[in-house]
Amino acid sequence: MSHFILARHQDKEIHMSEKRLTEMPDVASSQAPQINGTLNWVGMNRIALPVTVRDSDLGDSRVNAFVQTYVNLKNPEVKGIHMSRLYLLLSEFSDNKTLSASNLREFLTHMLDSHHDISDQASLNFEFDYVIKRKALKSQFSGWKDYPAQIKATLKDGKVALELGIDVTYSSTCPCSAALARQLIQEAFHSDFEGQEQISRDEVESWLRSDKGTLATPHSQRSTAKIWVKVNENMDDFPITEVIGVIEDALKTPVQTAVKREDEQEFARLNGQNLMFCEDAARRVKNALNKQESMFHDFWVRIEHLESLHAHDAVAIATKGLDNGYEPLLTR
Repeated sequence: MSHFILARHQDKEIHMSEKRLTEMPDVASSQAPQINGTLNWVGMNRIALPVTVRDSDLGDSRVNAFVQTYVNLKNPEVKGIHMSRLYLLLSEFSDNKTLSASNLREFLTHMLDSHHDISDQASLNFEFDYVIKRKALKSQFSGWKDYPAQIKATLKDGKVALELGIDVTYSSTCPCSAALARQLIQEAFHSDFEGQEQISRDEVESWLRSDKGTLATPHSQRSTAKIWVKVNENMDDFPITEVIGVIEDALKTPVQTAVKREDEQEFARLNGQNLMFCEDAARRVKNALNKQESMFHDFWVRIEHLESLHAHDAVAIATKGLDNGYEPLLTR
């Protein structure tokens, strides 16, 4: 075969290949749906994405997030949305933008622009572990503590709603159990010193420092405060660290990182001075959040005490109670 004929043959193959590429089927655009109908949300879940989050207290932090991205399908005759467009927009956002309120508002409009003919609502949800360095209670040490967090942005009816979700872990000691333990210690003390008209201070101190002083101990458990807040429109940075601080200050017994004996002793003291049922914890958090109107205008709280006495957990739910605000749903 001559070089001329070979070249023409190769050119023909390239032309056919290009033709096949241009004629690749697009089922989502070319085919009608099997059944016509609108859909509230269509999109993707658990998209792995590194993003930079802007915290109103700590500034910018790089986190590894899992993202949900959705638009509605308002045209009943369209088969599907353009998922690749949403994915590529997210990838570009990760490379060039910081996760702030203003950037999220802008990004939601880009999502709708990419689906202008079939969608008029958009939603995003970023889920990540937010890691903060925390000082020990007494010693000079410190350690890193993670807080599961979520940022949700929704564009609906022309309005953008921004929400922040945070989980804060703490210790809760049962008031009932503490009272029962004190009664047993009192009875043991009475039994050991019965008949003695006088007891010296040294004898009492020695008894309290012995194993008899902890004849019974109240049960406590790791517990979680799950919080959702609706961020105010005048805020651009997300108040992640500030909300965590409000919750931990209200509960008084956040779990610790680096711990020496003096830190553990202080933790025991804080637990003893902050006995609480799940109802007590929910009221503490609700009262504290009610005072934070400069950061957010509504909130939802779920308190979970992961019982050590029972095989089940104790739960309390609280909301701010606004008209058209968060409903007292059991989960979010």
